[in-house]
Amino acid sequence: MNYLLPFLLVASHLFAQTNLVEKIVKLRPSTEWKQISTIPLHFPTFHPQGIVKIGEFYFMSSVEVTCKRRDTNDGGEGVGHLFKFDSSGKLLEQITLGEGGIFHPGGIDFDGHYIWVPVAEYRPNSKSIIYRVSPKTLKVGEVMRFNDHIGAIVHANSSKTLSGVSWGSRHFYHWGLDARGNVQKPVPKPEQIRIPNASFYIDYQDCHSVGKQLMLCGGLQKYRQPDGTSFTLGGLELVNLGDNRPVFQVPLLIWSPTGNAMTNNPFFIESIPQGLRAYFVPDDDAASTLFVYEAVLK
Repeated sequence: MNYLLPFLLVASHLFAQTNLVEKIVKLRPSTEWKQISTIPLHFPTFHPQGIVKIGEFYFMSSVEVTCKRRDTNDGGEGVGHLFKFDSSGKLLEQITLGEGGIFHPGGIDFDGHYIWVPVAEYRPNSKSIIYRVSPKTLKVGEVMRFNDHIGAIVHANSSKTLSGVSWGSRHFYHWGLDARGNVQKPVPKPEQIRIPNASFYIDYQDCHSVGKQLMLCGGLQKYRQPDGTSFTLGGLELVNLGDNRPVFQVPLLIWSPTGNAMTNNPFFIESIPQGLRAYFVPDDDAASTLFVYEAVLK
C-alpha cells in the first residue's frame, strides 16, 4: 500500500481545498473571528513572509535584512530563510534560500508534494529564483529564474500551472508545467506574459492554491485620511487564475496587539467541521506570535 501514499496525500489535499472554498465564500465583514490561541515563536523570525501548515508542523519563509536598501534601485543585503516549527513555537529545522542580492522570500504554497518558494531581490522590477522544497527532507530544487520580483507563488494542481504575483501584487504571471512538474522551456520574458491585477483594495502578502483554478490571497492596504492620519485594512481575496479577476473579496477586521492587520505578513486557513481555522504571524522579530483564530460558519 506504500505506493498509494503520495496519491492519497494529494487527493486528501485537493478535497480539503474544495471544502475550504465553499466556506471562504460564506465569510462576511461581520463574521466573528474568535481567538483560540497565541503562540510566541521562540526563535529569531526576522520579517515573516509566507506560511503553510502541513500536518502538525508549520513552514514559514522570512527575510533577514543585514543592510537596508537605500532606494528602489538598490536591494540591500540579507538572507532568505525557510523555518520549520511545531505547535509550541519551537524551531525544528531551517534552511537558507537565494544567492547574492536575491534573498527576499515571498508568499509560499504547498501542493501536496512540495513547498513552493519565490526568492527575489528586495526591490520592484528585479529578479527572482523559484524553488520547490521537500517538507520531509528540506531538500531544495531550483525550478526557474525570472526577471521580475515575484512576491508570492501558487502551484495549481488542477491545471498544472505555476502562478505568481509581482511586487505589490500589481501583476500576475503564469507558467505552464510539463509532466515532470518542471516549467516549460523556454521561460517567457516578463513582458510576454504580464497581466495587470484589476483589484486594488489590498496588496497580497501571501497566497495559496485552493483548487478549482482559484488562489486565496491575504494582504492589506494603508489608507490615508484628509487629516493626515491613516488606517490599515486587511482582507482576503479569491482570485480566478483563468481570467485573473477576483471572484470573492472580504475585509478581515482583526488586528494584532501592535496594531498590525492580521494579514500584514503570512497567513494560512484550513477547514474545520464548524467552519474555518486561520493562522497569522502579523508581527516581526521578537514580537512574532502565531495567532490562531476560528470562525463558526452556518
